[in-house]
Amino acid sequence: MADLTTKYMGLKLKNPIIVGASNLVKERGVIKKIEESGAAAIVYKTLFEEQIELERLQLSEELNQYNDRHAEMISLFPDIEHAGPTEHLMNLRRTVENVNIPVIASLNCTFKDTWIEYAKAIEQTGVSAIELNFYAVPGDFKKEEKTIINEQLDVVNTVKSNLKIPVSVKLSPFYTNVLNVIQVMYYEGVDGFVLFNRLFQPDIDIDTEKHHFPYNLSNEEDNKLPLRFAGLLYKEIRGSICTNTGIFTGKDVIKMLLAGADCVQVVSTIYKNGPEQISKMIKEIEEWMDSKNYKIIDDFRGKLSKKQLKDPFVYMRAQYVDILMKAEEIFKKYPIR
Repeated sequence: MADLTTKYMGLKLKNPIIVGASNLVKERGVIKKIEESGAAAIVYKTLFEEQIELERLQLSEELNQYNDRHAEMISLFPDIEHAGPTEHLMNLRRTVENVNIPVIASLNCTFKDTWIEYAKAIEQTGVSAIELNFYAVPGDFKKEEKTIINEQLDVVNTVKSNLKIPVSVKLSPFYTNVLNVIQVMYYEGVDGFVLFNRLFQPDIDIDTEKHHFPYNLSNEEDNKLPLRFAGLLYKEIRGSICTNTGIFTGKDVIKMLLAGADCVQVVSTIYKNGPEQISKMIKEIEEWMDSKNYKIIDDFRGKLSKKQLKDPFVYMRAQYVDILMKAEEIFKKYPIR
């Protein structure tokens, strides 16, 4: 029987499948099913500072909207302090206590001080590691790229120096050179990298002429980008590589491992197929490994990475040029009538 164990940021995982940060883990019953189906670890729902501040503002407005109508009402309705991250941390601690697999926290903040404050509080819940979710949407035309990267590096350095648990970063692919950013962050002490963050994008309903925000589930074709960068990063840095986005089946996981990933994160396939999809994926990986006579994952991990291939152009632009040279092939597959 194939051995699927792997390591991620020094954590020993029974297989390479981690359930990524999402609302799935808000329900205890779903968490239990996820664990029973064989997930190796869980990334708990992201703690967003922006969301906490918005909830605090809304509560303050609701409590104070009638204060000035009658003087007596000021004493009848005393202020209630917003709980802030307390409820999130309480649920996170409860999850850690109720499962027998590693729980990784996820954090996104706005200010340096709160990154540190919340990260310290999260560590006290007993989580195995923390994932810094660098979810940021550019909104300032004058802010240079190096300023944004330096701010993130400052956060990484400060959080790492204040915590004892492993720290990973979940990045977007929208850097001028994401490979350089990853390398620099690794030198700052980052233990692992999650490739990549799926940013929520607005859409427009042309009938109502309003913006709406549809669910941002991934599709299987979305896994090409993380696969590419896993292949480029294998053995170029010592930090762990975890691929995310468009991973639905055991075959998808195998592809990521062949490229050089240590593990994967899945969310959309759980929403679409249920927690039991995890056990199906595990079985598919085991059967494939047995058919290839691979005993452990390291027997084939990175086999198709840039580092291991004799053809240096597979991960380069020359591959795209090669496709252009064979453009007639697409007409054979999709003939225009």
